[in-house]
Amino acid sequence: MANFLFLHLLLLTTSLSLTYISGQKVAPPPPPSTATTPPLPRPAQEFLDAHNKARAEVGVGPLTWSPMLAKETSLLVRYQRDKQNCSFANLTSGKYGGNQLWASGMAVTPRMAVDNWVAEKKFYNYANNSCVGGDKCGVYTQVVWKKSMELGCAQASCSKESATLTICFYNPPGNVIGEKPY
Repeated sequence: MANFLFLHLLLLTTSLSLTYISGQKVAPPPPPSTATTPPLPRPAQEFLDAHNKARAEVGVGPLTWSPMLAKETSLLVRYQRDKQNCSFANLTSGKYGGNQLWASGMAVTPRMAVDNWVAEKKFYNYANNSCVGGDKCGVYTQVVWKKSMELGCAQASCSKESATLTICFYNPPGNVIGEKPY
């Protein structure tokens, strides 16, 4: 019986507290935040703009910047620079699509790297979904791959021949055999 009275008193106290609290004037919730996401660093925005320009030219939606993919490419280009004498990375076994560019004798901007990949467009034959002649066009088709949604890129300056190594990752990966890029 004592337990019953204690429980009844506890419920009564709780309901009185709730009534008292609900009787108070409560301030309205703050308005939703109008803060926007901070702007991307200039190189990231340049990579993204150059990719999305090429994609828009063929009617493909824009990519979004992925900080996670950017971190992965940053780790990889630094590894290639520091441990592999700034050589190309093996991207064939990764879970992302990838493009890379190694250029010597000059600094390479993000736009220059993407423009280099997009220049392979002239070798791509959309009608039969192949590269013309013996030329390669896979880096171009990865840039414009319609199912790729995220992008992350990084560059490293290499003392070897004053070179720049650029790597971009795409998620999901493109260049699926038998599928057209757009």
